Amino acid sequence: MKLLSLFKYFVRFLFLQTLITAITIWYFDNYVFFNAEHKFELYLNLLEDRERFYNFVPISWITIDGLIFLLVTVFMIILYSTKFYTYVNELDFSYENKLLDDYLMLYLMWNSFIFTSLYVFRITGLSRGNLILFSFIVPLILLIFRNSEIISLLLGRSTSKENYISFNLDEFSNFKNLRITAFRNEKQSINCEENKITSVIQEEVNQLNKVINLNLVVIRLENTKKLKKELESYLINLNKKVLIISDNKLAFGTNFIYRLVKVDTKFLYYFNNDIQYGAKFILKRIMDIVISIFIVIFISPLLLIISILIFIKGSSPVVIKQTRIGLHGRKFKMYKFKTMYNNSHIQRSDLKDLSTKKGPLFKIDEDPRIIKGLSFLRKFSLDELPQLFNVIKGEMSLVGPRPLFEEDSEHFDKKYMRRLNVLPGMTGLLQINERNTDDFDIWYKYDIEYIENWNLYLDIKILLKTFRAIKNKNSGI
Repeated sequence: MKLLSLFKYFVRFLFLQTLITAITIWYFDNYVFFNAEHKFELYLNLLEDRERFYNFVPISWITIDGLIFLLVTVFMIILYSTKFYTYVNELDFSYENKLLDDYLMLYLMWNSFIFTSLYVFRITGLSRGNLILFSFIVPLILLIFRNSEIISLLLGRSTSKENYISFNLDEFSNFKNLRITAFRNEKQSINCEENKITSVIQEEVNQLNKVINLNLVVIRLENTKKLKKELESYLINLNKKVLIISDNKLAFGTNFIYRLVKVDTKFLYYFNNDIQYGAKFILKRIMDIVISIFIVIFISPLLLIISILIFIKGSSPVVIKQTRIGLHGRKFKMYKFKTMYNNSHIQRSDLKDLSTKKGPLFKIDEDPRIIKGLSFLRKFSLDELPQLFNVIKGEMSLVGPRPLFEEDSEHFDKKYMRRLNVLPGMTGLLQINERNTDDFDIWYKYDIEYIENWNLYLDIKILLKTFRAIKNKNSGI
């Protein structure tokens, strides 16, 4: 196990151990022990047992809370020594989602251990009703934090809503029962000659990615022993999950991280270059939710004032919804304060000759569609503030490439499609560098720079620079 993986493993263990210990101590103190005198009586039992069985332990170490800490730690060590809890293999065969079975297993393991331990250490006379309720809590916590899929589900990204496309995979193939495919939706199955698969994959993936949320590409190979350089490079830079099922052991021309599993006579190559997935996605979503809720609360008076102003101008509804393209091609309704007359978006085709932007971008200087007296909302990006609710819902992030209209994606070629591999954002590298550029190639340059260098620190740095840019703009600096 690599040092980094071992460190992540330890951090996860430490987090869960601390969380469960804190919850257990708090719950016992408030709901299981009847009062302080009851807890003190149990403490005296521990002192008596110390004199009889383990007097080598310093008396200062003997506390009820210390016992709970010890019991939770021992249980977590036992649990983490099992593959059942620590390893969820996406390349296992799974015919049904077994969350209930997993929960029951954790329930039995936790309660058999904790109740036996309480009996051995003479922790008796407890509130039975509250103790029964507690018996369900810890297994639920363990299930939620068992792997990133469940937490991602709670934060708005469900595996069952993800889609995949397959190439040369038989309709009745047993490989469709792999965990990685069984819980996702197959949107398209393509059959083609293997010597033409490079061009077919690029064409079909790019087209499908423009209309649906595409997360996984599955490829079945029978005769190929080495991928073409073009296909290998495309799959690595696709920033999606890729599963290759091959009759032969493949040779790759590029060094990259992948997992190889042999099933019967078939070689399964799996690599996940999805940038915002798993723990990274979870941390980003938590940061987005916390900051967005704080900002919404802080600026709520401003949101109310803007709403009243728009309503006075005779514009209704105050907030409009526009269909935009999000992560992996997923369509969503983006919120904006209404600053244009009704049906303004439909007029784009009639006014396209006036657009000052290049490529799929559309912008008109002194746009005639803007309601008189509301142009300042667009100038200072105040019309974008309702998108904080898109961020809270998980459709957008505070930081990322700006989401474009559905019809704009028709202009994307395979390199532009990489913009869809991260959550769209309210601000990004473009907004703090060349906000008013009319060249989509410059948009793309900053978007790809963000994708290839993304981390939480970069997000925080962009946010801070965005707030500073807004402050400087409003103060005339």
